[in-house]
Amino acid sequence: MFTGIVEETGAITTVGNNSLTVQGKVVLEGTRIGDSIAVNGSCLTVIDLSREHFTVEIMPETKRLTNLGSVRAGDIVNLERALPVTGRFGGHFVQGHVDGMGKIKSVENDGEGIILNVGVSEEIARYLVKKGYIAVNGVSLTIIECSGSQFAVSLVGFTMQSTNLGKARHGNFINLEVDIIAKYMEKFYHPYRESRLISLLDQYDYLKER
Repeated sequence: MFTGIVEETGAITTVGNNSLTVQGKVVLEGTRIGDSIAVNGSCLTVIDLSREHFTVEIMPETKRLTNLGSVRAGDIVNLERALPVTGRFGGHFVQGHVDGMGKIKSVENDGEGIILNVGVSEEIARYLVKKGYIAVNGVSLTIIECSGSQFAVSLVGFTMQSTNLGKARHGNFINLEVDIIAKYMEKFYHPYRESRLISLLDQYDYLKER
């Protein structure tokens, strides 16, 4: 479990067939082989460690669903260690299970910050609501507008400086994880809606043989 509060950014140093080696400092504190680190919002397992780097394994599914499948050495990624039981919860519930990618449609100046307008698939758009949560490259953000297959988030100066979203540009693909609560609500709602509909049809004799 993560919070979407990025601890630091790190540069990718090596891209292997099924692995990434990333430079880090803060996220290496107390980290052991087998621990989880979110890289651009994707929960990955540490398989090797050194004083200034860690290596994680990436599955083919991760390459298909996230922007980690196209990263190169030198690219900057957002990093966050898994939340300890005694940790302070500062963002929202982030699993590190990326639902898919969005494409940045525009970057607008907004005072000291910027607004990112992002295009998404219907599968992701169905879970988005204004003022709801979304993790973007692992960063916990609030949706300020959403309509159809697009949503917008606002980035303050600190977020721009502390994460790789400050360098986001038109056309970039970013990892997205929707609020898990929205998924559970949908799961619980559908059976209720269907059973209620059947009850109503039966009440007005629509289910009787004619």
